Amino acid sequence: MYRKVNANCEMHTKKKQSGYESKSFAIPRGTMMEHNLRRPLSSKVPAWFERKFDFTFPAEQYPNVCVRLWGTPARLEEILRKVTTDVLVGKPQEKWSAQEHAGHLLDLEPLWMARVDDFLTDRDTLAVADLGNRKTHEANHNAQELAEILAGFRTARLRLVEHLGTFEPDVFARTSLHPRLKQPMRLVDHLYFVAEHDDHHLAKIWELIAF
Repeated sequence: MYRKVNANCEMHTKKKQSGYESKSFAIPRGTMMEHNLRRPLSSKVPAWFERKFDFTFPAEQYPNVCVRLWGTPARLEEILRKVTTDVLVGKPQEKWSAQEHAGHLLDLEPLWMARVDDFLTDRDTLAVADLGNRKTHEANHNAQELAEILAGFRTARLRLVEHLGTFEPDVFARTSLHPRLKQPMRLVDHLYFVAEHDDHHLAKIWELIAF
């Protein structure tokens, strides 16, 4: 018995010396205590403006991309379901909260629709985005009801998808220049770009509420 106790004490001492000490209590999953302890110091989600895109897939895949766009409101609603208000509006390192990321998705819907119309009118260059995201910074999304943000996003996104459903297949192969990327993209590429942007912010939200 003495040897066992002594060995345990020695192991405990080594752990403390190495900078690690095991915890003798369990933190309930989903609690604020767990959330605060597990939150990463920096985001592991790749920076959006550093993303590179290779638009080489067939334009015939547009139905698959449209389904991704159609499903984003449901995924957003599911990921934020039952998240407490303090976690929703928390701003780690004074960056956007989970609720502000959701509001940002809503803020960009007019831009996505405008760019779709650019393809329809054969504009050489797509509408320019506000790279400073001023609309989101000034919207004060944290002071709004989450339900209003989610409802607004669902309405706007379904309007976009329904609009796309009226196009002939050849329209999705029309091209225009993306103003920031400085590369031509087809309408189907633009929709893929939007879907990837959706996933970027869903990943940011998931990181904020799950870690």
